[in-house]
Amino acid sequence: MGTVSHKISQIIRLVTVIGVIFVAKSSTNLIETKLENNTTNRAIDLSTMALKLEEDIKNDLYSAKDTYTGDLTGYGANCPLCGGTLACKPSYYIKDGTDIYPDAVYGNVRIVASSRNLPCGTIVRFNHAKLSSEPIIAIVLDRGVLGSDLDLLSPSEEFALQNVGRKSITYDVLRQGWGS
Repeated sequence: MGTVSHKISQIIRLVTVIGVIFVAKSSTNLIETKLENNTTNRAIDLSTMALKLEEDIKNDLYSAKDTYTGDLTGYGANCPLCGGTLACKPSYYIKDGTDIYPDAVYGNVRIVASSRNLPCGTIVRFNHAKLSSEPIIAIVLDRGVLGSDLDLLSPSEEFALQNVGRKSITYDVLRQGWGS
């Protein structure tokens, strides 16, 4: 009887050991699955966050879409070769000293001339301490300069000479053309 009892005891131990090994193996697989899942979820979360950040930047009106360096000069609507209207908005009369444009998105902005490198309606931002302690937001509504230079429309030629002059600047493009 002792031998049978001993054999049953050994079988119970063996079954217990096999059960423990089985449970341990199962929980290891579960842990590995959870780790794989967490890694996948983290990768998806990071991708989603990156797309959201990219969308936020694209939708942020004041984030730079591009940056240029060029010379800033000024001109007045009363300049000798000026006809009183703008190349991009020929119906917008400026001979009366108007140097502001009411943009539907950015509000009242200054007017600049650029080369064809920047499409009409492009919004730019630059600093000019003599004109403003805040960054100046302007819209491209005129032509007549080369490369990446900008020419700021001023109330008069005298104002342009005294206050704008010629200055090398770096400026940000906030909107490319009218709709983007």
